[in-house]
Amino acid sequence: MKFTIGLLVMTTAIFVSAASAQGKEGAEGKTLFQSHCAMCHGPDGAGNTPVGKTMHIMDLRSPAVQKNTDAELTSFIENGKNKMPAFKTRLKPEQVKDLVAYVRELGKTETGTK
Repeated sequence: MKFTIGLLVMTTAIFVSAASAQGKEGAEGKTLFQSHCAMCHGPDGAGNTPVGKTMHIMDLRSPAVQKNTDAELTSFIENGKNKMPAFKTRLKPEQVKDLVAYVRELGKTETGTK
């Protein structure tokens, strides 16, 4: 019985720790997105900004963007894509990871079409 309770407590602690880490990444990703990406991509990732409309930026919430792997999204952020500038020298790898996580969250909130 003591073993079962101990296992339950340990499992719960692991899940709470993981959820806390995800929440931190999400908050950091949102802050990074607002400061580096929203100017073109818009606060919701839809690309409905003057720059986004001019450059025909894809909706980050769309299935076309969301089907990319995390590695592909990381590459787009680090190296740029089409007219999007590279952020490799401006962001740390952890920050890029947080941005990828946030783009994934945008895809869950509302699927856009463009």
